[in-house]
Amino acid sequence: MDSIFTYIFLGISMAATIGPVKTVLLNTGFKNGFFHAWFFSLGALTTDIIYMFIVYFGIGQFIDSLLLKMILWSFGCFVLLYTGIENLLSLHKIDMDLKTGKRTRLRNSIISGFFMSLLNPLTILFWLGIYGSILAKTAEASTGYQIILNSIAILLGIILVDFIMAFSSSVARKLLSTQLLKTVSFISSIIMIGFGIYFGMQAFQALF
Repeated sequence: MDSIFTYIFLGISMAATIGPVKTVLLNTGFKNGFFHAWFFSLGALTTDIIYMFIVYFGIGQFIDSLLLKMILWSFGCFVLLYTGIENLLSLHKIDMDLKTGKRTRLRNSIISGFFMSLLNPLTILFWLGIYGSILAKTAEASTGYQIILNSIAILLGIILVDFIMAFSSSVARKLLSTQLLKTVSFISSIIMIGFGIYFGMQAFQALF
């Protein structure tokens, strides 16, 4: 049982890192509430499961290729810059959305989470690096059943953190004033743009 809790803690440690996906998750909670943030996290979790299977079945070398990395860095750059700039341009709508109850569809939130995580190179680096290392380390000593349990434990840790982030951001949304919500959204948008620029620089270095 100790090992199971160890892997749950590993999932928590991974999910607690504030990267571009978590930044968008929090911003979604601030702007649209708990369910949109939660559905966004479920979309991102779907990507985690896909990459987990890819690494588990030994296709990691393919997604670790230089060409694919460059493509992912480039798409990650585009998605984050687009999202960050779009959020900046829509700051003035936050007041209107809060008063009228205007909401985006939950389906859009889960799709956004899926593609945001799918095109996030940091997600791939995690599953290739950390999860790949775990598989290499435990493959000989553990049965397939134990590896599946460990993988589920990692996902449980991720789900726990995502739930807490979604809930906390939705609660904060109700407590904060409109101006503070705009400020928080502005800061998160700048962070997204910063990550987008970083991804762009990585794509440029990979190309040249």
